This record gives sequence, structure tokens and C-alpha cells, in this order.
Amino acid sequence: MMWVVVILFLALLIIKMPLVYAIGIASLSYYIMVPDLTISIAVQRMVSTTQGFTMLAIPFFILCGSLMNASGITDRLVKFSMKCIGHLFGGLACVSCLLSAVMGGISGSAVADATMEARILGPSMLKRGYSKGYSAAVVALSSTITATIPPSVGLIIFGAIGNVSIGRLFVGGIVPGILMTIALLIPSYLIARKRNYARESEKTPPLKEIGASLWECIWAMLFPVLLIVGIRFGVFTASEAGAFAVVYALFVGKFIYKELTRESLVKVMKDAMKDCSVVLFITAVAAIFGYASTYSGLPQILATALTKLTESKYLMMIVLTLFLFIMGMFMESTVNTMLFTPIMLPIVMNMGVDPVHFGLIFELTVIIGAMTPPVGTAMFSVCDILKCPVEEYVKESMPFFGMIFVVIALMIFFPDMVLWLPNLVYGAA
Repeated sequence: MMWVVVILFLALLIIKMPLVYAIGIASLSYYIMVPDLTISIAVQRMVSTTQGFTMLAIPFFILCGSLMNASGITDRLVKFSMKCIGHLFGGLACVSCLLSAVMGGISGSAVADATMEARILGPSMLKRGYSKGYSAAVVALSSTITATIPPSVGLIIFGAIGNVSIGRLFVGGIVPGILMTIALLIPSYLIARKRNYARESEKTPPLKEIGASLWECIWAMLFPVLLIVGIRFGVFTASEAGAFAVVYALFVGKFIYKELTRESLVKVMKDAMKDCSVVLFITAVAAIFGYASTYSGLPQILATALTKLTESKYLMMIVLTLFLFIMGMFMESTVNTMLFTPIMLPIVMNMGVDPVHFGLIFELTVIIGAMTPPVGTAMFSVCDILKCPVEEYVKESMPFFGMIFVVIALMIFFPDMVLWLPNLVYGAA
């Protein structure tokens, strides 16, 4: 019966029905066709999924990111990044990469990060003579770093759906996040040097100035550290960490930086409610599909077929990564996480792959879809803000995509690169 669901889903996409409704209607058809299932079961799955305790972390961290962006932290992080690497060729492009790394611990969203940087750094890049395609590519693709740097919303969803330790996922994302930052800085600098794009300063600032800039944004830098330490030592769970994050953001914005006003707080609450409603609606609808696929035995069928294809866990990871990359080109990353986590995770775990290892590769791969045609949300947002043709963006983004896939390959073939820090902090799984 699942083939009917797939055909109906594709047909609804062809007529340009919104993705979330296409998934919901197609999935509900399975409950209508199978005698042992009823619509009431589908409703129960929608409600029970959104009421899971771990899922509380999602709206909390979304609200926290909005609060910290409104509290003046973003401006301070831009100044700190400028002090650190603004003296390189293409200083603003390099700043964009570093800013994404430090912002990943605040926004938790690649699309939000890309949009924010396009508005803050994009116009200045164009004024300094950077091409539109290069500027858009740097801003959009550097935001993929947020897929691994805690507290990534994608990792929270993966952990909640796959019953994987969110604390281990957070710690496991630190090294890949650093590698992603370095990998994206390399083409940013080399291309800028070849084209002689401007530096923001002629010489490296003294350490005293860098230290002073770091001190101004120390509250932002401490945030992910406090989260990881708190979760590791049992001070709070992932959901409770989200509540702590909101209180922390309110405290910093109101009493430390004193930039969070009543008007900005109202706007933050409205924006966070919109973002939360989208994520939770997708979560609820995807839960119907997840239950239907499990009931139909789809994961077992795919596991058997793929196991016959290869018994190598590395080749299996490559196949699944390519599939996720292709799906990411057509569906939003949250949808992909909700749909494919319950299907793929059992397959790789049966082959001896650590779920934290797979989770980091999974999230980094699906987030790339937000940067690719034909439906990349981050890509279109950045191109619209910078008035950049998509064709020019695609051409200029190739070196950056290449470096991202190098990092993913390293993660696949060298799992200790991902797992050594979680094993050090939490002990061997």
C-alpha cells in the first residue's frame, strides 16, 4: 500500500501543493486503505508526537535564538569576527564563515543564520567589489556550519525521533563544526586573494584588541559551553536546557547588554511563534508517515534490499548520504529528518554504525538541501536579498560544495573524528 502513498505524494507535489499538506494527505490515504488502521490513530500520532517531553526543546531553542539576536549579541560577534580575521583577503567573506561558527551556538538554524548574514554583511561585500555570486555563495554555504554546532535544532529533532542522546550529538558536532569552518575559509580566502578582494584592515590587530572584543561577547561564547556542561553533568535535560537558554537570553538582553526592549520582545515572541508553528506542524504531519512506514514494514524491506546491495557500512553510508542530498534538494531539512530518521537509523545501526556518528552526517547532508536548487530556502533568501541570479550563485558555490563533501567524506571514513569527544566526555557508548 505504501506505493500508493508515494505516488499520491508525488502527484500532489507536481500540482504545487504545499509540502506539509502533500505529506499529510498522502499519509492519511494509507490509514484509509488499511482495514486495521483508522483516522483516529493518525490523529493520536500527531498529538502524541508534538507532546513528547524532548520536543519541548525545539520551541525553547527557537525562542532563545530570536532573543539573543535581538539582545545585541549578533553585532558584538560581528565585531569579534572582524578583529580575528578581517585582515585576510576577502575579509568580509572570511568573517561570514567565522560568524556562522559562533552564531551556530545561538541561532541553531542555517536559514536564519544565512538570512541574517545576508542582511548584515551582504551589502558591504557588494560595495567592496565582491561579485554577487561569490557573496551569496559564501553567506549561504557558511551557514551549513550551524547543522553541527550546538544547539542545532536539527540534531534535537534527530535525537528525539531516533532516541539518540542529544547531549552526545551536541558534543559530537563540535569537531565537525570546526572542520567545516576551516574547510569553508580555504576557498573563501583563496578566491578572494586571486581576485584581490579588499581586506578590512591592513594588519593583524594586537591580541589586546582581540581579547577586548572577545570579552564583549563572552556571554554568547559561554552559552553553548553552559548547555553542554549542564546536560553532561545532569543539571538539566535537553528540554530543561532549552528553558534555561530562554531565561539566560532574557537575562543577558535585559540586564547585561540592556538592548532588549518591550517592543523588541513582542516582535521576538511573534517571530518565534511563527517559526515554532511551522516546525511543529511539520513534526506532527511527518509522524503520520513515520508510523505508516513502520506499520507497513518499509524500514525492514529497505534494510533487506540495501544489505543485499552491500555489506560494507562505509558504502552504505555513501549511498544513504547521496540519497539524502538528492532529497534535500526537493524537501526542507526538517521534513527529511522527520521522514527518514526512523527508516535509515535502524539500517545503519544494524551494520554497526554509531547513531551519533550517523546523526551528524545525516544533519549536515540534509541541511545542504537548503542551499541547492530547485527549492533551497536559504539559497533563495540570500539571492533575493543580494539580488543575485541563481545561476551565478550556483556557479560560484561549486568550490564550497566541494569542501563540504570533503568534510562529509572524512566523517564517514574516520568516525573517531566525530566520536572521540563524546566518548571522552560521556564515556564509550
